[in-house]
Amino acid sequence: MAKAKTRTAVLISGRGSNLAALIAAADNADFPAEIALVLSDRADAKGLDLAREHGIPIAAIDKARCGTKAEIEMQFDTALRDAGIELICLAGFMRILSAHFVESWRDRILNIHPSLLPLFPGLKTHERALEAGVRIHGATVHFVRAEMDAGPIVAQGAVPVLDGDTPEHLADRVLGIEHRIYPLALDLVASGRAKVQGERVIIDSTTMAPDAALLSPPD
Repeated sequence: MAKAKTRTAVLISGRGSNLAALIAAADNADFPAEIALVLSDRADAKGLDLAREHGIPIAAIDKARCGTKAEIEMQFDTALRDAGIELICLAGFMRILSAHFVESWRDRILNIHPSLLPLFPGLKTHERALEAGVRIHGATVHFVRAEMDAGPIVAQGAVPVLDGDTPEHLADRVLGIEHRIYPLALDLVASGRAKVQGERVIIDSTTMAPDAALLSPPD
């Protein structure tokens, strides 16, 4: 009997660019995760329309209309558990989760961040990368911890920083890398090949394809 796919929720606040990449990956019969819920803190998030188009259940818990942070997170938690969710992917989810929520889902929340963590946590990562004069920039998928943009790293992808780059040009190239490494990271975690030991991710590479790089060079 085939192993059941890991029931995964994607949490969004906007258009759902990385959501689209995850949905496309999950459409593959051999992919170990299914997108079983798309949950947003904004009822008008464009990504909800994308989920509807693919027949994926949705829930919107609008932060502007719901009480305290604790009450909002309780509603998130209820929606996730009612849907039988086993793993969470944050994808453009513009909300800092409380330590209580993070700990209740410890090692079951993934996030993607547009920098090579631990460099440039927080916002305006592309501007800061250019200001710092780094020659390589990229994106990171990591398990979530209570500290912002912290936690064991699952996968990273890199792009060169080119002379004359603008934050917008750099962001476009990094987004392409995000769309490659987030499905890879979800595959590794949902299949059980990537596991947290201490505060590091240990990956069983014996079943990975030879060309499946965790540090993805530009095409």
